Amino acid sequence: MHSLLCLLRHKCAIGYVSGGPLAKQQQQLGAPTVPVTSLFDFCFAENGVTSFRMGIPLPGSSFIQKVGEAKYEAFVSWALEYINNLNIPIKRGPLFELRNGNVNFSPIGQGVSYAEMEEIQRYDKAHGIRKTMIEALETRFSDLELKYAIGGQTCFDAFPVGWDKTYCLRHVEAEKERSGIVYNEIHFFGDKVHEGGNDFELYEDARTIGHLVMGPEDTMRLIRELFDL
Repeated sequence: MHSLLCLLRHKCAIGYVSGGPLAKQQQQLGAPTVPVTSLFDFCFAENGVTSFRMGIPLPGSSFIQKVGEAKYEAFVSWALEYINNLNIPIKRGPLFELRNGNVNFSPIGQGVSYAEMEEIQRYDKAHGIRKTMIEALETRFSDLELKYAIGGQTCFDAFPVGWDKTYCLRHVEAEKERSGIVYNEIHFFGDKVHEGGNDFELYEDARTIGHLVMGPEDTMRLIRELFDL
C-alpha cells in the first residue's frame, strides 16, 4: 500500500481522513523513524479537526470548546453509567477516549483481544448494543446537537453536527486561498458508507467521488484502475 501510494502521489495529491487521533495513524501508517505527516499531502485526524498540510499544522478546534466543560462532563458521566449497567459478555477498559473532534465510546472497552473483538462484534450485530446506546444518548442529550457514527468493530463516535468526515473538505477548499490550488476532483475510499457509518457523509457529499471498498486489496485494485498504475 505504501509503495502504491508513493506512485499515486506522483500523479495527484493524496490524503487520509480518520476519526481517530494522530497518534493512532502514526501507529497504523507511519514508522518509528517516519512521521505519518510526511507520507501524505493532507493528514486529517479526528475528521479534520486536527489536520496537517505537507507536515504543517492547520487551524483546528476542540469538542470541549464547542459544547462546554459542564455539558461535556454530564454527557460522559451519563454515558459511562449507561455502559456500567449493560449486561454484555465482555468488558475491558478503557471505555471512552476524548479527542479534539469527538468522544469515542467503546461499550466493551478498547482493551479487548482480537478474538474477543470478533466475539463482541457478532454479539453487537445480534443485539444492537451500539445502536441502542446511540438512540439513548440522542434522546437524553438532544440539546447538545451531536451526531453519532458507528466505526471500527466495537466503538462509535459522538461529535458536533457538521464535524463528521466532511469537516476535512474545508481544509481542501481553503487551498484556493492558501496556494491558489483548486481540487475539483476528490476521490474518497471508505468501507462504512451506510447511513450511520462514519464514512457515510463524506461518501455521499456532492464534492467527492465516493468509492465503496471492502478492504486494502480492494482499495489498491481501484486505485490502479482509476489512475492507471
